[in-house]
Amino acid sequence: MSGRASPRVFSIPPGSPFLPTLAGALLDGRLIPDFSYSGDPLALADVTIYVPTRRAARALRGVFVDAAGGASAILPVIKPLGEFDEDEAAFEDEGGGALDLAPPVSATDRLLLLAPLVRAWKRRLPAHVAALFEEEIVVPASSADAIWLARDLAGLMDEIETEGSDWSRLAGLVSGELSGWWQVTLDFLSIVTSAWPEMLKECGQSNPAAHRSALIRLEAERLRRNPPAGPVIAAGSTGSIPATAELLAAIARLPRGAVVLPGLDATLDERAYETITEIGARASVLGHPQYGLAKLIGKIGIVRGDIEELATPPQAMVRRAAIVGEAMRPAETTDAWADKRGEADDGEIAQALADVTLLEAAHERDEAAAIAIALRQAVAVPGHRAALVTGDRNLARRVASELRRFGIQADDSGGMPLANTPPAALLRTMLDAAFRPGDPVAVLSLLKHPLLRLGRERTAVRRAAETIELVVLRGGVGRPDIAELAEGFDGRMTDVAGGSRKPFWFDRITVRRIEEARDIATRLVAGLAPLFAFRGDASVELSAIVRATVEALENIGRDEHGGLGTLYDGDAGAKLAEALRSLVATQASFTFAADEWPDVMDALVAPEAVKPAQGADRAIAIWGALEARLQTVDTLVIGGLNEGSWPRKAEADRFMSRVMKSGIDLEPPERRIGLAAHDFQMAMGAKNVVLSRSARSGDAPAVPSRWLQRLLTYVGRDHAAVLRKRGEKLLHWARALDAGQKTDFAARPEPKPPLAARPRRFSITEIETLRRDPYAVYARRILGLSAIDPLVRDPGAAERGTLFHDILHLFSSTIVDPRAPNALDALIAAGRHCFAEAALPADVEAVWWPRFARLAVNILEWERSRADAVASRHAEEGASAMEVGLTGITLSGRADRVDVLAGGMADILDYKTGSSPSKAQAHTLISPQLALEGALLRRGAFRELGKREPSQLAFVRLKPNGEVFEESILEHNRKPKSAIELSEEAWERLEQLLLHYNDPTTGYLSRALPFREGETDGDYDHLARVLEWSAGGDGGAEGEE
Repeated sequence: MSGRASPRVFSIPPGSPFLPTLAGALLDGRLIPDFSYSGDPLALADVTIYVPTRRAARALRGVFVDAAGGASAILPVIKPLGEFDEDEAAFEDEGGGALDLAPPVSATDRLLLLAPLVRAWKRRLPAHVAALFEEEIVVPASSADAIWLARDLAGLMDEIETEGSDWSRLAGLVSGELSGWWQVTLDFLSIVTSAWPEMLKECGQSNPAAHRSALIRLEAERLRRNPPAGPVIAAGSTGSIPATAELLAAIARLPRGAVVLPGLDATLDERAYETITEIGARASVLGHPQYGLAKLIGKIGIVRGDIEELATPPQAMVRRAAIVGEAMRPAETTDAWADKRGEADDGEIAQALADVTLLEAAHERDEAAAIAIALRQAVAVPGHRAALVTGDRNLARRVASELRRFGIQADDSGGMPLANTPPAALLRTMLDAAFRPGDPVAVLSLLKHPLLRLGRERTAVRRAAETIELVVLRGGVGRPDIAELAEGFDGRMTDVAGGSRKPFWFDRITVRRIEEARDIATRLVAGLAPLFAFRGDASVELSAIVRATVEALENIGRDEHGGLGTLYDGDAGAKLAEALRSLVATQASFTFAADEWPDVMDALVAPEAVKPAQGADRAIAIWGALEARLQTVDTLVIGGLNEGSWPRKAEADRFMSRVMKSGIDLEPPERRIGLAAHDFQMAMGAKNVVLSRSARSGDAPAVPSRWLQRLLTYVGRDHAAVLRKRGEKLLHWARALDAGQKTDFAARPEPKPPLAARPRRFSITEIETLRRDPYAVYARRILGLSAIDPLVRDPGAAERGTLFHDILHLFSSTIVDPRAPNALDALIAAGRHCFAEAALPADVEAVWWPRFARLAVNILEWERSRADAVASRHAEEGASAMEVGLTGITLSGRADRVDVLAGGMADILDYKTGSSPSKAQAHTLISPQLALEGALLRRGAFRELGKREPSQLAFVRLKPNGEVFEESILEHNRKPKSAIELSEEAWERLEQLLLHYNDPTTGYLSRALPFREGETDGDYDHLARVLEWSAGGDGGAEGEE
C-alpha cells in the first residue's frame, strides 16, 4: 500500500465554469503533475473521474468531446458517486470484500416486506397504548396507509445507515415524562431493529443504503491498497455522506489522485470560518453554505489554506462571490457587516451586480410568465444557453407551460409524477370503476379516456362512449356498476322505447350507433373480467391481483391492430410498464382486501416520476438544485426564492425529535439547508442571474428566502432598487402578453324571433320560467335545444318528493274515506308498494322509510281533519288546453290534488316536501302555478270535474320531522284575497304576459327575474353568457327570495 503524504485538493470558485475548468486543468497538467494530454487518443483511457450525479457525468463527457476538437480519443471513465441515488450501488464490485456483501433488496420488495409489519403493528397499537396509559386511540390500519408509513420508515433506515449510526442506541434516548410515549415509538421501530434484520437475513439481502455505503468504503479501501496507475479524480462533491467523505479522503492521498471541491469560499474571514468548524456548533451553523466543505476538509486532514484554486474568474464575478459569501456569513458574526459594508466600494458592488436581476411578482402566474420571457430573451443570442433552477415543481410546470407559448419545449429534469400521466390515469380510473361501483364519474372517465381502445379505433370508442353516457349514465338516479354496463345499456333502451316520455336523444341515435355502443360496452365488461373475479374478496394476494390488473389494462388498451404501442408508448408508458413489471416480479407476499386495491396501487406508484429524454430545445433547461450542480449556462434563473420553497422548511422527523436524532449522531434538518445554501451560492456564479420570487404562494402571503433577504440587506436599498428595476421590465412584458385589445362585454341577449316561430301552447309549470328567464323558453321551445340530463346520482330531495307524491296518489285512489279503520294500513301499504317500485339503495331507504312512517300518521290525521267537508278527492288531475283570452295561445297542466267540497266548490292542493316556492311567491304570483290551476278549474279545463269555483289554494307541507300542515296562499302581509280573486288575477296577468310576447318587437330577455341575485346555474345560462354580460354591469332586475 502506498500513497501521498499530503493530500492533493483543489477548488473551482463560483464564476468559473466548473466542468470545463476541471477538464482543462486535467488536460494541461495542472491537476495531476505528471499527466497531461498531448493528443494521444489513448492518453485519457486510464483516467477515472467521480462526479456527484449522472447528469454531471453526461455533461463532463460532452466537455471532453468538445475539448478533443473532433479528434478520435477514448474518453476517461466517468462515474457518478451515487451520493443521491439510494436504490442502486454506484460502483462495480471490485475486490474480494464485495463478494461477501449480500445484494441490496429492491425498493419495491423492501416496501412490500415492510408494509405487513407496519400494518400488524398499527393494528395492535390501540391495545398497546391502552396498556400504557389507560386510554384508547384510534389508528387507521388500511393497507395503503401501511405502505405510506413503510416508505417513511425505509427513509429513516436509509438515513441512519447512511450516517453509520447504531440502532441499538435508540432505547436509551428518552427518559422522564416522555418515556411512555417513546416506548410506543420504540415499539414501532422494533420493526427495523429486530424484525427487519431477521427478514433480510432469511432473504439473503441487505438494505440499499448499507449496501451502497459498504461498496463505497470497499472502493476507498481498494484504492488505498492498490492505487491505480492512471489518474483518479473526485470532483464536485461536498462529501455530505460519511462513506463518500472517506472515499474522497482516500482519493486525495493517491499518488495520482486529486479532489476538486465546488466553490470553497477562500474570502471568508477566519472568525467566521472558525464559527462553522468549531465542535458543538449551533444547529443554525449547519445551514451555512461552507459547513459541508469545512467538514470534508477536516476529514481529509488539511487546512483551507492548502487548497489551490484552479481558475480565477473575471474580477466582477470575484466581487459578486465575495458579496454573496459575506451576505451568507454565520449569524454569530454578522456584526462584521457594518465594517465590511463600509469598506466596500459602491461602484464595485454595482459592477458585481450588473448582470443580476431581481424579479418580485405579485403572484406565481406573473412570476412564471416573467421567467419564461427571461429565458426566451437569453437564448435569442446565438449559442447561448439558459436554465431555471428551482425546488418548486409547481413553478417549474408553470414555466414549462409558458415557454410553450414561444414554441419552446424545455428540458425539464424534474419530469412529472407517473400518477399524473395518461397511462397511469387510465390504470387508476380502471381500478376505481372496477372496485368502487356506483360512481358514474369513474365509469365515464374510463369510457372517455383517450387510451381506452378495446381493439377498436379511437374515434369509434369515443363515439360509443358518448352514446353510453346518454343512455346509461345520464338522467335519473342510481348507482351504475361497470360490470353490468352492457345489461344496463340494453335495459335502459328497452325502458325508454316503452315509456311515454322519451328523452331528446332517443330519436337522434341511429341503429348503427346503438350497435356500436353495445359492442364497446360488451368489450369493456369482458376486458375487465379478470378484476371482477376479485370483487368482494376479503383477502387477495398482491401477485395475483397485479397479474389480473395487467391483463385487464392490456385488454382495454389494445388498439385496433391488437398492439399495445398506444398504451406503453413514450416515456410515461415505458415508466408505467417498468413499474408494473417490478410489481409482477416481486417475491414479497402482501395481502389486502380487494376494495383496497386502488389505494394500494396509488401508494405503490406515488414516488415514481417520468423523466423524459432531453427536450426538443436543448438551449433551455429546467433543473432542480441537484441537477443544476456543476452545470454551466449563460443565464440562470433562480426561481421560487421563498421560505418553504428555497430553502425548504427544516421539518422535524416524524419518528424522532431533533434531540433524539442528535443523540444517535444524526445531523439535524438544518444540514439540508446548508446543502441548499451551497447550491444557491454556486448558482450566483452564473454570468447572468435572475433572482425570482412571488409575493404570494397559493392563497397565502409568502416570505422571501432568508438568503435573498440577507443579500438585499447587505448590498443596501439603492442597489436592491436597481435590481428590482430590471425585474420590473420583465414583469411589464409578462403582463403585456395577455393584455389584448379592450372589448366591450357581450350584451345581454334578448332574441326576437318571428311570431310564427314562437310557442303557441304552454304548460302551467312553464309560465314561471317565462317570467323569470324568458331566454330559457326561447332556447328550449324555439331553438329546440334540450339540456343534457345530469349524471345519474343517488336519490335526493326531488326524488323523495316524487316518491311521496306517488304514495299519496295511490292512497287517494284506493281509499275513498280516510276515516276508514284500515286507512293507516292502506297508506303504509301504498308506501311499501311505491318504495319497492323505486328500488332505492338500501342506505337511502333506511333513512327515507322511517321519515315516511313518521309522516304517515300525521298525513292521515290531516286527511281526517278535512274529511267531513270533502265530497270527493281527485289526485293527479289533468287540465286540458284552454285558450288564454284573445292571445291564441293555450294553457294546460296537472294538479297534484283537487278536493271537491260538499257545497260544490273545490280546494286545489299541491304537495311540497321542500320549502320552495314560498307562500309569498305564490301569493304575489311570481310562482303562479296554484292560482292558474284555480283559473283553469273555473273554466272547466278539468274535464272530470266540470266548471267549479275554487275555495282554497294551498300547499300541503310534508316536513322532514314528520309534521304535516296545510299552508294557504290566499293571504300575505295581512292582505287576504279569495281563491277566485287570486285565480282571476293570475289569468289576467298571464294574458298580459302572452300578449307581450305576441309582439314581434318583444325579445326573450335572459334572466329577467332571477330567483336570487347572481344566480347562474340555469340550463341555458352558459348559452346566454350570463357571467359575461352580468360582469359588464348589465345585471338587470334584482333577484328575490
